[in-house]
Amino acid sequence: MNRTNITLKNKTVLVTGAAGFIGSNLVLELLRTQSPINIIGIDNMNNYYDVSIKDYRLREIEKTASQYLESKWKFIKGSISDKALIDVIFSENKPSVVVNLAAQAGVRYSITNPDAYIESNLIGFYNLLEACRHSYDDGQKGVEHLVYASSSSVYGSNKKVPYSTDDKVDNPVSLYAATKKSNELMAHAYSKLYNIPSTGLRFFTVYGPAGRPDMAYFGFTNKLIRGETIEIFNYGNCKRDFTYVDDIVEGVKRVMQSAPEKKNGEDGLPLPPYAVYNIGNSSPENLLDFVTILQEELIRAKVLPSDYDFEAHKKLVPMQPGDVPVTFADTSALERDFGFKPSTSLRDGLRKFAEWYYEFYLKK
Repeated sequence: MNRTNITLKNKTVLVTGAAGFIGSNLVLELLRTQSPINIIGIDNMNNYYDVSIKDYRLREIEKTASQYLESKWKFIKGSISDKALIDVIFSENKPSVVVNLAAQAGVRYSITNPDAYIESNLIGFYNLLEACRHSYDDGQKGVEHLVYASSSSVYGSNKKVPYSTDDKVDNPVSLYAATKKSNELMAHAYSKLYNIPSTGLRFFTVYGPAGRPDMAYFGFTNKLIRGETIEIFNYGNCKRDFTYVDDIVEGVKRVMQSAPEKKNGEDGLPLPPYAVYNIGNSSPENLLDFVTILQEELIRAKVLPSDYDFEAHKKLVPMQPGDVPVTFADTSALERDFGFKPSTSLRDGLRKFAEWYYEFYLKK
């Protein structure tokens, strides 16, 4: 087990992508469990998907923050690709822990809109690394731990499963994956050169209430409500390691409190205080089984009528460019070092999503 070497209480934490799916849930969890805490959130609030969901998440944070008056929550609308803004945030707030969840996500969007990925995922991440580096200037204590989102997409078309962080990941099949692998390489270089403790987390297909509408479960629901046909890729022969958002957040919270230790090698030079972990359910679900559970839970939550004809709205199609047939996380390192393994069942997670969907879209 890694020892906890960072106390989050009374610390200043910067969460980028704070209006995003994982970011907003992390902020809520930190307010509930780590108060008193000072959280600064930044998000560019772009319209890659329905901004009303981001507004909803921010309202939930405001509501929760108002219950924990000993804690501070500040939201900044802006982009991590704005270097001047990032430098101001660091100089004024001096965060002890930085969690970078801001990124342009999505494999398919990266095929048609590559600029967004370079700007946010590469330039934005570089700006944060530089700000972390300079946080130690003039003998300041600086950033104690940089935690950042990587992705299961880095595994590309690896044939070996489950995916282990020991595997070579030099053959990305999308620009999105290439940017995430680049984040890991950049973080390693900065950890080595400037002794910045950093941990990358490879997330596996995160889902749950108020999630991203570009994810399959959300998109399928939208289409079924409109009576449209859902396309199931690779003729249903896909497996995904679906991970419920609360499990992801619990993993992130534990990792935040255990920075890789600074130590020197035999040559007297610093060894990079650097780590990468998978966070996934480590039990991949077949896409067709997933669709069956989703439809049952949508009926149960009254999102769809009990006599809905699913077969008439399903179409099996070939694999999409940039996609992979299976994602499967080896989470043994996460279990070993943090005593944690995601455990929410797909049915429980999709039930919570369906109930949220009814409340958010249909009840009013």
